[in-house]
Amino acid sequence: MFRRTLLASAGAIALAGAALAADLPSRAPPPVYLPPPPIFTWTGLYVGLNAGGTWTNNNSVRTTAVPEFAAPTFAPELTLSSALATTSVPVSNSGFIGGGQIGYNWQFNNSWVVGIEADIQGIAGSTSTGKVFGSGVPVGFPAETITSAIGANRRIDYIGTVRGRLGFTITPTFLVYGTGGLAYGQVKSNVAIFQQDIIAGGSIFSAPYSSFGSFSNTRVGWTAGGGAEWLFAPNWSVKVEYLYYDLGSVTYGLSPLTNTFTTGGVAWSSSPFAKTRFTGNIVRAGLDYHFTFPAPVVAKY
Repeated sequence: MFRRTLLASAGAIALAGAALAADLPSRAPPPVYLPPPPIFTWTGLYVGLNAGGTWTNNNSVRTTAVPEFAAPTFAPELTLSSALATTSVPVSNSGFIGGGQIGYNWQFNNSWVVGIEADIQGIAGSTSTGKVFGSGVPVGFPAETITSAIGANRRIDYIGTVRGRLGFTITPTFLVYGTGGLAYGQVKSNVAIFQQDIIAGGSIFSAPYSSFGSFSNTRVGWTAGGGAEWLFAPNWSVKVEYLYYDLGSVTYGLSPLTNTFTTGGVAWSSSPFAKTRFTGNIVRAGLDYHFTFPAPVVAKY
């Protein structure tokens, strides 16, 4: 009898506990807080590589010969010789360009990016030589002919820039920008002039005579352009860019263009010089590594 009573009491207590537990509110699991997505930023230092093409805007070397001296009765030959040596020689240059860059960006007001960038590139291109041929008859001497051949070339061995950049983010990771500043480069040019005086029948009136000159120096000028850049990963971006550059014009003298008598002495002589301008275009693509990470959003609870 006592055992039945004990079992009945235990069952009643179990039922009462179950009923009480059913009446209590259920406890929800603790919330799971996921880290917020990163916010991309353009602020920071970057370095990279670039490659592309370049071509010149000015495609000529201008030569001018200033008359200096003519022996008696040889003034017409001096005038014609100087005129034949005064011309424009067409010279065009284009080629591959490649190098590296380093820069720093600062992003402000959410959408604006200002920065500075320095780069230097070598140029591997075709060094073409332009040629101009001519001939003429001195006034008053119809049996005499002066022939002339002029060759000229020019090139830029390397070019670098130091530029400011101002851009606007179309999206947080896509930037369009304008850029401009200083440009510098190693420029070279040379000219050779060959002439000969021939009488009727093709016999040589005098030995061939010539003039030579060259220029090589580092020039400083300006550049301007624009581009677009895509930050495709927290530390990596790709860009395409166009630049126009102007390294100015150079003028250099050539050796005297002097014809001498076969018996000795100067028949006539002029002082030639050459002038050309180094301007051109660059289109290139670049890859940059940014020494920054996405700025984290600090969650507040």
